[in-house]
Amino acid sequence: MNILNYTEEHQAFRERFRAFIETQVLPHAETWEKDHFVPRDVWRAMGREGFLCTSVAKEYGGLGGDFIYSAIVCEEMASSMQTGLAPTLHSDVVVPYIDEYGSLEQKKKYLPGCVTGDIVTAIAMTEPDAGSDLTSMRTTAVDHGDHIILSGSKTFISCGIHADLAVVAARNPEIEDPYAGMSLYLVEAGTPGFEKGKKLDKMGWHSQDTAELFFNDCRIPKENQLGEKGFGFLMLVGKLQQERLCCSMGAVYGAEMCMKVIMDYCRDTTDASEKPLSKFQAIQFDLVEMLTEVKLGRTFLDKLIADHMEGLDVKAETSMAKYWTTDMANRVLGKSLTIMGEYGTLEENPLVQGWRDMRVTSIFAGTNEIMKYIVAKLMHL
Repeated sequence: MNILNYTEEHQAFRERFRAFIETQVLPHAETWEKDHFVPRDVWRAMGREGFLCTSVAKEYGGLGGDFIYSAIVCEEMASSMQTGLAPTLHSDVVVPYIDEYGSLEQKKKYLPGCVTGDIVTAIAMTEPDAGSDLTSMRTTAVDHGDHIILSGSKTFISCGIHADLAVVAARNPEIEDPYAGMSLYLVEAGTPGFEKGKKLDKMGWHSQDTAELFFNDCRIPKENQLGEKGFGFLMLVGKLQQERLCCSMGAVYGAEMCMKVIMDYCRDTTDASEKPLSKFQAIQFDLVEMLTEVKLGRTFLDKLIADHMEGLDVKAETSMAKYWTTDMANRVLGKSLTIMGEYGTLEENPLVQGWRDMRVTSIFAGTNEIMKYIVAKLMHL
């Protein structure tokens, strides 16, 4: 019995998206990795086909679908081993802030473009001196007549170069309480004072555009405040459950893809005596242990997706899943490369890129150490 109820509509959507990946993504993925960039046209192509922001209501051009559609997109993208195109970040991490907290005018203005791919979004929380600690945020927002003036900088912002619209967290410098003084703002690319820094050269996710963002007396109209003033921290916390769930999805789906590759490799690769590696007991034990962890991760993940869809508060469990599944996926990728021996060091091996790309998952969206700290607090330890 499956934990998640996949309907015929879900399966048809999966088949369409899989065909899109085969024709629009895979033939270009290697070039994107070398160029360290994904063309904007691909985002628009995804939007035209209905693969972006699947949970957005039909009145704004979306599919109005459940979270299973989001899981399908994430799973099929993981199977492509292409991280440069990050629809889950846009559709399921950033856009939900606008969808839930935005005013009617903000929704009408931005959501249709987010669905079509004409607007790519980013969320700007992390700062050079703050890291995972949002209360250490230094970017300020000061009221000035009909405008708000933003000053500060953000770093490690995914989709920072492509971003047409950024959800920016900033604090009121007149309020000492870092929780009560934080608000969220919508900042469009091209706004005077909003500058994009260089694209960061990372260990993995080479084709994904991660950048620094700078706000130098950036003036935005007051109507670009997202949600209620001073409720920024609560809004961020409210959406972190889904963000961490998305991280776990990427980790588990990536680990599953890895297992397919390493098991096929062990079946097809022989030693000097022409005995397949899969016939050696030590290799068998390694594969069984790895696959067991992956299946445990999948079961835990599917249960959390079901709970999340029911609207349950699973902040503690998604924090547990985020740290455990990403650590697990890193173990599986690392062990697979060890089994492969010298082939595990060659760039032609797809798992080498997979290992590089997986490494950051234990760091972004809150480090795994922060996840354990959050769970400990929720357990009243």
